[in-house]
Amino acid sequence: MASLRGIALKLASVFLFTIMASLIKATASEVPPGEAVFFRSFFAMPIIIGWLAWRGDLTTGLKAKRPMGHVWRGVIGVSAMGTGFAALGLLPLPEVTALGYAAPMMTVIFAAILLGERLRAFRLSAVALGLVGVVVVLWPRLTVGTLSDMALLGVTLILISAVLRALAQIHIRRLVATEETSAIVFYFSLTATMLSLLTFPFGWAWPTTSALIMLICSGLIGGVAQIFLTTAYKHSEAALLAPFDYASILFSIIFGYVFFAEIPTSQVLMGSAIVVCAGGLIIWRERQLGLKRGKARPGMTPGGN
Repeated sequence: MASLRGIALKLASVFLFTIMASLIKATASEVPPGEAVFFRSFFAMPIIIGWLAWRGDLTTGLKAKRPMGHVWRGVIGVSAMGTGFAALGLLPLPEVTALGYAAPMMTVIFAAILLGERLRAFRLSAVALGLVGVVVVLWPRLTVGTLSDMALLGVTLILISAVLRALAQIHIRRLVATEETSAIVFYFSLTATMLSLLTFPFGWAWPTTSALIMLICSGLIGGVAQIFLTTAYKHSEAALLAPFDYASILFSIIFGYVFFAEIPTSQVLMGSAIVVCAGGLIIWRERQLGLKRGKARPGMTPGGN
């Protein structure tokens, strides 16, 4: 029953994050990415603070053992969010989602380089397969006859965002060694809000009423989605929940078609399927290795400590 509750929460979080991305995309023509990051972060904070207070974790959430670690996580995360939001205004929603799947692949590579994690042949092959899927999605953009400056910029931004998201994941892995999850969640929203204000001199715009409502909703929905995501991992194992991340491509196709009249190309669908397959292989392999480690060392935690 707990596993089903975790899956339901994970799917709900993916659904809400896709709605949030849709709202950001709808306002991209009116406000710059830095301003969108501010609304997304600032209006998520009341939700997160209320959640921490309700759980009795407010004191823990405000306690930071490594303040500069949270600052650097914020810098990386805000940069990833800003470039991703900018890409939403330049590319169809399903394409942004599909290209964003490069982040887990990059995380595997960075974990080997920066954390010294062993990169086995199976995992390396799955990463290579995932990158092939990304290239399939990109291929029409790389064709000279269909290339446009805005599309090229959008592709560049979402790939930069994917790399930064992967680096953020590596940084979070380091933070969890000393910091509580509640502290990581709270201080990211706080630093993201503060850092986004630095973009004000570069031309913020006063949004229309409808855009303002959508921006505020993006923050509120993003905060709820973050809580659902965090809570999901308390009910189910990460290996069980990870495949449900890929539901975002289905949601983005539906929202892209309904709200933005975007129809995904066959290359986007094919490339997405390849990336999903590659990610599924990595998840399956890690689950098998985790089960073996659990049998060999039943007294240890899943992290091996």
